[in-house]
Amino acid sequence: MPAPAHNALTGAPARRMLYFLLVLTAASQIGMQGWITLFNNFAVERAGFGGFEVGLVQSVREIPGFLSLLVVYVLLVLPEHRIVALAIATLGIGVGLTGFLPSFWGLTMTTLIMSFGFHYYETLNMSLTLQYFDRSEAPLVFGRLRSVTGMSNIAVGLTVLLASRYLDFTGIYLILGCVVMLAGLWGLTQDPSHAGAPVQRKKMILRRKYTLYYILTFLAGSRRQVFLAFAIFLLVKKFNMGLTEITGLFILNNAINVFANPLIGRAINRFGERALLTFEYIIVAGVCMAYAFSDSKLLVCSLYVLDQLVINFAMCITTYFQKISEPADIAPTMAAGFTINHIAAVVIPVIGGALWLWDARLVFLCGAGLGLCSLTATQFIRTPQRGQEARIAQG
Repeated sequence: MPAPAHNALTGAPARRMLYFLLVLTAASQIGMQGWITLFNNFAVERAGFGGFEVGLVQSVREIPGFLSLLVVYVLLVLPEHRIVALAIATLGIGVGLTGFLPSFWGLTMTTLIMSFGFHYYETLNMSLTLQYFDRSEAPLVFGRLRSVTGMSNIAVGLTVLLASRYLDFTGIYLILGCVVMLAGLWGLTQDPSHAGAPVQRKKMILRRKYTLYYILTFLAGSRRQVFLAFAIFLLVKKFNMGLTEITGLFILNNAINVFANPLIGRAINRFGERALLTFEYIIVAGVCMAYAFSDSKLLVCSLYVLDQLVINFAMCITTYFQKISEPADIAPTMAAGFTINHIAAVVIPVIGGALWLWDARLVFLCGAGLGLCSLTATQFIRTPQRGQEARIAQG
């Protein structure tokens, strides 16, 4: 097993942080998955949205991700663990208000609130994981966190299925939002930090040696938006899938991911980031081509589940960064990475919505092209050997 990196913490400090992140990650996914599960049906049935409006709101949802770099300045006044707790509470408020405002501007406002909470949590969640766990432990921790994500998503799916028999969209959104907000308030009462964690630079930085990480992050954000904004919309619009069917699909997908994510974490240590990302992007290109041309509901649903499985390989980009980074660069570079990830994410849903009006197949053909670009960039991944870590840490 690789020797622990010099910046990793072990024992009680790491366990406290792991417990803290597990709870807030579960809350984060309850809020986001609840919003995603209900959004397309809510937008079509209650707000009367078409493809362009869906794409526009999805673009608005990514604006806070684009502004994630500003979290570096929030770190000047608040520690990371306080910010993530406040972010979860904000996410809960946005989700809870969504059902009360079934209009374009109403959904725009609640989406912004919800999204600021989600994206600021995700930025610092990854940062804290890389700071508190070494290069061999971090993939395993990411696997556990994603497994918790899957379990949380299953709980959301079952809750939506049960609650939809008795409550409308407004009631379901409100319940989910309150649960998430309470978790955020709990987080504000906790202090899992430790003085042994590496001190982070509290300024924006961009380094040439992280260029490949920036490219991979940008392409991952671009490809993800094609699927997030339009894959489920395709199922609702083209195949007339209702809320029950969509929720059932989410449950199946996340049941698979609960068991698969810990295995993916171990696979990173065994096979390396380049091998796993290569496999992911080959699958992505094939799935997009099938989305563009298939008229089979069963095939498209099956491919959606497959894509949601391999999208978990994106943790490889983060663990690759850990292996090439300086410890003090983690928080500001994670923030910069989230901003870069969302540069294309802000515009792709709008462009995709416009392309949808012309020919829906063009959206997924563009997704296939992004997958091939990512596949090419992945081949340049080179991770340092253990003996090189000290030289990297010294810059």
